Amino acid sequence: ISPQFVRPFVKSNKNDFVDAEAICEAASRPSMRFVQPRTETQQAMRALHRVRESLIKDKVKTTNQMHAFLLEFGISLPKGEAVIKRLSLVLAEHDVPDYMSRLLMKLHAHYLYLVEQITTLELELKQSIKADDAIQRMMTIPGVGPITASLLSSQLGDGKQFSCSRDFAASMGLVPRQYSTGGKPTLLGISKRGNKNLRRLLVQCARAFMMRLEHQHGRLAEWVKAQLSKKHSNVVACALANKLARIAWAITTRQNEYQA
Repeated sequence: ISPQFVRPFVKSNKNDFVDAEAICEAASRPSMRFVQPRTETQQAMRALHRVRESLIKDKVKTTNQMHAFLLEFGISLPKGEAVIKRLSLVLAEHDVPDYMSRLLMKLHAHYLYLVEQITTLELELKQSIKADDAIQRMMTIPGVGPITASLLSSQLGDGKQFSCSRDFAASMGLVPRQYSTGGKPTLLGISKRGNKNLRRLLVQCARAFMMRLEHQHGRLAEWVKAQLSKKHSNVVACALANKLARIAWAITTRQNEYQA
């Protein structure tokens, strides 16, 4: 049970006995929401994704440091990784103190190490998902690649813990947040609850689908074109991410592939 749902049943002071009593009281509620424990495979997949995300953050931080140090010496480089890869040539063309050149080359070596580690993890991920039928079915969804499909599979499992597709989209924070009172419904922006990394990946998948919209066909593509004629592209991207999450739930529970 999520701790935020147990907290209202704690009577007074906090101790182990009161906490256990509150958990038993919360578990006896007929409308209580429960969390399904993950399998070892799901837990291992999520650990792989967390390590990959940590390495990517370190790589971006190292790249920004190199750009900032060069900018302090009046060397402005274009954004991107292509310039970082030829850092030694850039240092040879400009007059930079020796100690700063050595420091930048150490950062460059660390950057190459991080890139190698990320590439190794992605190769391991691709090898592990080849034998997973659920992930292969999810990759038939337009815009969804191996990274998003594997994280979706580790989050969904068999999908039976969600009664419908909207419940899964709500757990990802892709539905409107409500602030209704007095019989007047008030819907705000998306709630942004749940797994932030998975929600970001789903929105990126939606944007990838929208970028190649002229090459897409089917009911989903027609729906996106109709929405873009009326709403901002950011709103449509979040709405499409919601639909992709629902499609993933349907594919998982019904064990079939996506049909355009």
